[in-house]
Amino acid sequence: MQKESNRPRRVAELIKRELAMLIPRELDDPHAHEITITGAEVSRDMSSARIYFSLLSGSVEAKQATKSLNRAAGFLRHALMGRVSLRTVPALRFYFDESVERGARIDSLIDQAIAEDKTHKD
Repeated sequence: MQKESNRPRRVAELIKRELAMLIPRELDDPHAHEITITGAEVSRDMSSARIYFSLLSGSVEAKQATKSLNRAAGFLRHALMGRVSLRTVPALRFYFDESVERGARIDSLIDQAIAEDKTHKD
């Protein structure tokens, strides 16, 4: 049995860190300063990367931001080539990360349930 390589995970972290700096500086998009890169996954053959992001404005603008980022993926990949020392930079594909909003919604439901419990005890 072959041991799983750490390299895709390390490359994903490198790409995540670099994109977090590149997107607000290089993209001429109204959503660029609202984007937070939340995760990255690189395929084992290093040919493609899934980049997950969230927006400060929430999921309202998610579809438009996803479209804009995927349209700029080639530009961002080219910019990454100049910033990282990799033989090849994976093709980038962007996806909206709903987990942040889902977590906040669950937190508010828990807080609401605790508040209701306190009112029923009194």
